[in-house]
Amino acid sequence: MLHALIYAAAYCLDGIILLALGFVVLDALTPGALGRRIYEDRSMNAALVVSAQFLSLGAIMFTCIWVNGDGWHGSSWTLAFGGLGIVLQAITFLLLDVLTPGSLREIAVHEAFHPGALVAAAAMLAVGAIVCASIA
Repeated sequence: MLHALIYAAAYCLDGIILLALGFVVLDALTPGALGRRIYEDRSMNAALVVSAQFLSLGAIMFTCIWVNGDGWHGSSWTLAFGGLGIVLQAITFLLLDVLTPGSLREIAVHEAFHPGALVAAAAMLAVGAIVCASIA
């Protein structure tokens, strides 16, 4: 049982690191401080996109642990595929920014609701689903 608790703690640490890294990357892709946009400006767009990113990364980590959860081997899979998910989400976000009118970067953090935030959130979830399928 002690081994299982140690692995669970390691997986949680992996998860915290990946969620924080994903947030930092998304913050770098959007104007202003993302945390401030959510908590001070109350941007539903920013909250929606970050939430979708977190759910997507959580699904990737869950799939890694479920499929490869045999100790430290599973932890390395979690970090590798979680990192891949973050990179692919960033590329997808930037590609959507180029393909859609206006600035998705600004839309994603604007205070007034914009349907483009739903598109960005759906893209985050879609990337996560694809990475999950590649693991399974």
